[in-house]
Amino acid sequence: MSIHPLPPPKEPTGVGRLPVVRWFLVIGTLAGLTFAGGFVIVMTMIGDTLDLAPRPEVTAQIGRLNTALLVLFGLLLACGLVLIFIVRFAVLKPIDQLTDQVRAVAAGDFDRDLHVDRPAELAELSSHIDSMRDRIVSAWRVASDQAEELRRSNSELEQFAYVASHDLQEPLRKVASFTQMLEQRYAPELDDRARQYIHYAVDGAKRMQLLINDLLDFSRVGRVTGGRSPTETGAVLDRALDNLSAAIDDTSATVTRDELPQVDGNPTQLTQLFQNLIENAIKFRSEEPPRIHIGARRAGDMWEFSCSDNGIGVEPKYADRIFLIFQRLHPREVYPGTGIGLALCRKIVEYHGGQLWLDGEAESRGATFRWTLPAAGDR
Repeated sequence: MSIHPLPPPKEPTGVGRLPVVRWFLVIGTLAGLTFAGGFVIVMTMIGDTLDLAPRPEVTAQIGRLNTALLVLFGLLLACGLVLIFIVRFAVLKPIDQLTDQVRAVAAGDFDRDLHVDRPAELAELSSHIDSMRDRIVSAWRVASDQAEELRRSNSELEQFAYVASHDLQEPLRKVASFTQMLEQRYAPELDDRARQYIHYAVDGAKRMQLLINDLLDFSRVGRVTGGRSPTETGAVLDRALDNLSAAIDDTSATVTRDELPQVDGNPTQLTQLFQNLIENAIKFRSEEPPRIHIGARRAGDMWEFSCSDNGIGVEPKYADRIFLIFQRLHPREVYPGTGIGLALCRKIVEYHGGQLWLDGEAESRGATFRWTLPAAGDR
């Protein structure tokens, strides 16, 4: 298996720039020169001593000392040669082998085994590295299989979305329209209970159509709504307010704003985001006319937005639950809806690389939602 290679290694700095082989060569050369210099100096001193014509017993003792030194220097030379052999074949060569193996893995050949026989420390290290490589490759293969399964599942989801948008909605429209026609044609013959049943049937069909449309919107986020570009959030908010103009007029709502920035986003999705949040603020209003404020402030490379209202608010213990799909805090008879709005808002924000949350520490009465979006030009 060959996958994307790893990035190149960092360049060594300082004394670490020299390979281990060169360090051994430098130190070995210095040790050899020191050994040879010491041998020459000792032999020269012994020769100078003999030139002084000492007594015979001193000469004999110097001869024995000379022999001992020759033997000692010979043993040191042999030990040095053995050490060179050990370093060359027991350390440097295995390091070169392990380096070549690691370099092959880093180049993308993740099925390459990592193994050296000696020394014990390098053998243990290579075993640990190979075990880690094997676990990473196994996890990568599992992730690859899961990604393939996810692609297949997304393809099935797209097919379902197509069926839901066409084949399912048509029968619902027929149920609603023919039920209403039935009521109009046979109205004189129907009692109150029959009209109530017809009302339930029509209402159920309409709510199912609304639910299907919301599910389609939820599934389309980041998939079929286009890419991202520099977007003026002020213009996005204007479009959202135009879409909600009837609800704003009916409730005498007031919407104020800060100076809104330019972000890197999808205009269609951001319009839907602002529209859903403002619509929620209008829907969950208190006895007073809704007052909604849209704020914005810079937070690093992101813009942090806020939507504050004077409505009924949300208890902090439900701060996470309200963002789950189909989760409702109020009966449908009191506050209509499908329970997808805030889940859709969070999905839109996360698609843009931001976060959406309920501000449980806001000072204003009502609910305050905050979310982040990337500043234009920072992507």
